[in-house]
Amino acid sequence: MNPYVLDMIEHGQLKRLEVEICYTAEMDEFWSFVVKKSNQRWTWYAIDKDSGIILAWHNGGRTDADFRQLLKYLKNIPIDHYYSDDWGAYSRNLDKNTHHIGKDQTWKIERKNLNFRIHLKRLNRKTICYSKSETVHDNVVGMYIERYYFKTGLFRNSA
Repeated sequence: MNPYVLDMIEHGQLKRLEVEICYTAEMDEFWSFVVKKSNQRWTWYAIDKDSGIILAWHNGGRTDADFRQLLKYLKNIPIDHYYSDDWGAYSRNLDKNTHHIGKDQTWKIERKNLNFRIHLKRLNRKTICYSKSETVHDNVVGMYIERYYFKTGLFRNSA
């Protein structure tokens, strides 16, 4: 086959190529506590599906109001598709056409949950390390996110 002909065919296809930029996000929440396990804190966050960069996060309860707060932080980012697990807040607050439910598309954010628990001992379920103040707890999670996950989607020792 003549490579020049192939190049001309590809050139003709590129003239008619339409490109649509599609932003996608994975969303999840993870549980922790302050002082005692009955005082639960939930960290809601969204990551860019391709790069793994955390787009926005919010600490609070496991309520629709807290999820809507996360959505408020995301309103200026043109996200076309959301991937999440089957927690009800997602279904109630996201459009059916853009929301996709399933664990098969949220493996990156589930892995990031494990990184959080490994790197921040206060998020571990069975530990003697725990937060005594919601403010300190939220600040520790926030500083960790800003240092390691706002610029790149990968955990690195140097910022």
